[in-house]
Amino acid sequence: METNDARVTAVATRDQVAPGLVEISVVMPCLNEAATLAICIRKAQAALSRHKLRGEIIVADNGSSDGSPAIAVGLGARLIRVSQRGYGAAIRAGIEAAEGEYVVIGDADDSYDFSTLNDLVTPLRGAADLVVGNRFKGGIERGAMPWKHRYIGNPVLTSVGRLLFRVKIGDFHCGLRAVRKEAFEKMQLRTTGMEFATEMVIKAATRGLRIAEVPTTLHRDGRSRPSHLRPYRDGWRHLRFMLLFSPRWLFLIPGIALMAVGGVAAALLLTGPKQIAGVGFDISTLLIAAFMCLLGYQLIIFGLFTKVFAIREGFHSPDFVLARLFRHITLEVGLLAGALLCLLGLAVLILAFLSWSVKGFGATDPRVTMRTVIPAVVLMALGVQTIFASFFLSILDIHTLGWELGGPKPK
Repeated sequence: METNDARVTAVATRDQVAPGLVEISVVMPCLNEAATLAICIRKAQAALSRHKLRGEIIVADNGSSDGSPAIAVGLGARLIRVSQRGYGAAIRAGIEAAEGEYVVIGDADDSYDFSTLNDLVTPLRGAADLVVGNRFKGGIERGAMPWKHRYIGNPVLTSVGRLLFRVKIGDFHCGLRAVRKEAFEKMQLRTTGMEFATEMVIKAATRGLRIAEVPTTLHRDGRSRPSHLRPYRDGWRHLRFMLLFSPRWLFLIPGIALMAVGGVAAALLLTGPKQIAGVGFDISTLLIAAFMCLLGYQLIIFGLFTKVFAIREGFHSPDFVLARLFRHITLEVGLLAGALLCLLGLAVLILAFLSWSVKGFGATDPRVTMRTVIPAVVLMALGVQTIFASFFLSILDIHTLGWELGGPKPK
């Protein structure tokens, strides 16, 4: 381990920068990185010194038992002990403790070269709020990334992220990135695990922050322990987070599609069986179409619940369209709409009952009667769902949150 003299030669350590004058904070999450931590700190110190940057190095230790904290302190880095376990928890604590205007984040396993940190900071001095490294543009050393991550995991998850959130970056999960401290505070990041990297990109995109990327080389790490990454578990957590964070794609779009297809099919079959391309469609298809309508409506309602909850909890930005909508659609309006649907369904069901009574309550042709009964039951089910959905939205206090959903109330 290097002696305290390193604090003198590394002009960018916190000991030599007056509080309030730190421009760049380098945050390294750490969990048993004794084999590589010193290398990373020295590279960062050398880069700060070479570019004459006023900076500090923060090691956010997540419970190391291999002497990593002592190495960090011995090399003049700030040590932040993070009791909450998780990659995201460590990074968030490190950034929150940072005094710099710009924060560079990188793993402490020597897989990223901290001597290039100025390449990430330069875009922040321009228009960018978040800068993400792109390993696929910068290069991946042989053996630095397993083939299933390189050709399947990362490309698939990045493609999903680009589709759902319209973010034009090529590597969602690169561990080397930089962010303005002010922009980080606007993101209000919550996750504690590996999905923290995904949340950072998504929150930046949904809050209208400017995202840039720079080519980054991924080196073969120098650790002597197994990787903290669990490919299937962490991959699923990334995908799950993206889906849950996008109720439009998870609920709304599938719900609308189901209702549209089911509604069209039901409308065609209400008047009788149909032949399409030589294939006959009758009462069984009508029943399936009705089920699609019910399921689609439920998905749309779930999408609405999720969106409202996400806004209230700070996961999503305020939505002015939604706010305007709920200033007109109150609990009473929802209850009235649900009641009308129920009454309409009941009326159709009564007509079917009267038609049956005219025939003396005898045997009927289900291909005829079910064309009345199925729509009646669907209308009543939609009405009941609307009523209870209105109550649930009222529990969320949706009516009084009209301004919150659309942002601060104007003066």
